[in-house]
Amino acid sequence: MINKNNKKIPTVEEFNNYKPIRLDFKWKINDNGLVAIVVPKFNSKIGKNFCKFIKKDNDFSANLDKLGSIVWSNCDGSNSVKKILDKLKKEFPDEKNIDQRLYIFLQQMKNLNYIDF
Repeated sequence: MINKNNKKIPTVEEFNNYKPIRLDFKWKINDNGLVAIVVPKFNSKIGKNFCKFIKKDNDFSANLDKLGSIVWSNCDGSNSVKKILDKLKKEFPDEKNIDQRLYIFLQQMKNLNYIDF
């Protein structure tokens, strides 16, 4: 299937074989086991200088929930989407539509340029 941008849309089987990898972001795990990703507001010199000028940090913290934290921690390039999904099913056995939540979350992270496949 082709989307409106002439890009091939992967099948579920194809997507399950992707191996997401975190891009170059600093991140930490808090005492509750939740991930916080440090994201720069600006990458350009002008933007960075603007933040210095107004005495504000150039970074913000993207705080993930438990599901997002598990996914992010496993986006190391060695785990397939299927393997991450299996981990989520074990961690959240009563969660409905966990596969759809994972697929949407991964696509959002890809659109934000936090991960790649």
